[in-house]
Amino acid sequence: MNPATVRNLLVRGTLAGLAAGLLALVVAYFLGEPRVDAAIAYEEAHSHEHGVETVSRTMQSTAGLSTGVLVYGVAFGGIAALAYCFALGRIGRIGPRAGALLLAAAGLITVYVVFLKYPANPPSVGDPDTIGKRTTAYFLMVVLSVLPAVATVILGKRLEPRLDNWNATLAAGAFLVLAIGLAHAFLPSFNEVPKDFSATLLWQFRLAALAVQSTLWTSFGLVFGVLAERVLAPKPVRAKGATRPTPVAH
Repeated sequence: MNPATVRNLLVRGTLAGLAAGLLALVVAYFLGEPRVDAAIAYEEAHSHEHGVETVSRTMQSTAGLSTGVLVYGVAFGGIAALAYCFALGRIGRIGPRAGALLLAAAGLITVYVVFLKYPANPPSVGDPDTIGKRTTAYFLMVVLSVLPAVATVILGKRLEPRLDNWNATLAAGAFLVLAIGLAHAFLPSFNEVPKDFSATLLWQFRLAALAVQSTLWTSFGLVFGVLAERVLAPKPVRAKGATRPTPVAH
């Protein structure tokens, strides 16, 4: 793949990420923010300290949320586009749209795997003293999910000449499950949910977070697939004034 094609796909990936971020923003605002408000109300009811609010809650739920989601969408769109360029030619002969959807599915599965180990928590859940450890463990889990996924693609391609395509896929998949399973087993766990915190609110928040990620990845896969197809498999342009050939009766 030449640099011009990579550049074109990168630009289209960031645009697709921006479009996906806009859709995810709507989901986050209507599904996530009400749960955040409820969690903040719980925190305020159980806190004995009342500090000065430096940034208003309205600003956080509008401009702050919009900036965070859209910047994340653009950034992840660019990274996903580069991953797409890396995967082309290494995962079999599939079309640009199918490849984009496969990439989106892999990204969503990776996010879900990380959520299984470190699910999203609303405000008031978690010990402030362990936030550094929790953040480090979370990003380490992300790395230990992404790197084995990349290694799985390479391993499957290397095993294909020795095994048939089916057995190579099974062997590479087994490696991926084993690697992520070991990461789940050895990374520390954190259970810091207050005993009187609403279990319903907790799971509603986590489902909302997963809905945001599902919207982000699914919409990215659909939009980027269309944009990538225009780069990799452009439709032939019909000359101006050209007419379709008249069928001849036999």
